[in-house]
Amino acid sequence: MPSPYRALFAAPGSKGFSAAGFLGRMPLSMMGIGVVTMISQLTGRYGLAGALSATIALAAAVLGPQISRLVDRHGQRRVLRPATLVSLTAAAGLLLTAYFGWPDWVLFVCAAGIGSVPSLGAMVRARWAALYRGTPQLHTAYSFESVVDEVCFIFGPIVSIGLSTAWFPEAGPLLAACFLAVGVFWLTSQRATEPAPHPREQHGGGSALRSRGLQVLVATFVATGSIFGAVDVVTVAFADERGHKGAASVVLALYAAGSCSAGVLFGLLRPSGAPGRRWLLGICAMAVSMIPLLLVGNLPFLAVALFVAGLSVAPTMITTMALVEEHVPRAHLTEGMTWVSTGLAVGVALGSSVAGWVIDAAGARSGYGVPAVAGAVAVAVGFLGYRRLSRPAPGRGGTVEQHSAREERHVA
Repeated sequence: MPSPYRALFAAPGSKGFSAAGFLGRMPLSMMGIGVVTMISQLTGRYGLAGALSATIALAAAVLGPQISRLVDRHGQRRVLRPATLVSLTAAAGLLLTAYFGWPDWVLFVCAAGIGSVPSLGAMVRARWAALYRGTPQLHTAYSFESVVDEVCFIFGPIVSIGLSTAWFPEAGPLLAACFLAVGVFWLTSQRATEPAPHPREQHGGGSALRSRGLQVLVATFVATGSIFGAVDVVTVAFADERGHKGAASVVLALYAAGSCSAGVLFGLLRPSGAPGRRWLLGICAMAVSMIPLLLVGNLPFLAVALFVAGLSVAPTMITTMALVEEHVPRAHLTEGMTWVSTGLAVGVALGSSVAGWVIDAAGARSGYGVPAVAGAVAVAVGFLGYRRLSRPAPGRGGTVEQHSAREERHVA
């Protein structure tokens, strides 16, 4: 492992909470696709399977920020364990309902309950921020966590689908629930690195979304999420039209691999200048990288194009988390990070839905127009809101770059 990453894990407890966060994040990429595979195998009803997966995603988008707000106020241990128990109980109900063939409405109630799963990525990043706030190591930590996200999305669906098809239909969601239980209870047992809570009386009951900078980030990430959702759906349809549907998983894994590679390299750098400019450049790069997809004619070209497109994803995500840390008060940091994930999840649902409609109407190749349009919208929102991002929230500690500059002036 390169030296900046070795130095990152020199802090006591960092290896433990990072490993726990990795396990706890695996269900993010396993549960939805696992439910789709399970229901389609047991009932043959793909419409029901898709609706249940969408219910889980939308419930998580609604409940996630509220759970994270409680975490900021009361601490990770006090909130995450009860929320996870609710999610695990709902998951058990979903598996039993599917197995015994109980009414569909029970499936939807359980799917909504699974949405109470906490955002483990935000919890781990909050711990890194508590350790390294105001230092260059925080950039490396956010880079590492973005790589972990991509690894989860590369291997999670493969494991979930493989188990459900090769073993028994419920195996994928069952393993996802086990990962969640182990990850959350392992993470919350590590009290030494848990960020200090900020009770209501210290900062009032307002939401992190009152931050004008965070509003820009969330709005932009709705459009960015639409890119991801559309690319997934259209790529599966594109491969299916060419008689190689199974190759879609490999092609999409290359998309994630491109992002993962860029994240590793980006973490080795010490970026300079305003993070808002880097973020806007990343959004533009993501949008431009969608244009070659409109010209694809075969799967090898598509694989190369998506790998290149992935190179701009992780650096943009890493810079986004740095901007959240800059624009959101510390008492709302976990909630702020979760709002970004919520915007992304809403965008994924929108992008996949619109892409499906376009595919049915005009074919898979035309479907790549959806991520291209979503990229253009993301750029437009980014430019319109850029001035908000250039002004940090009052009372914040400053960016990594600003702290570094102060240290250098002090030494001089």
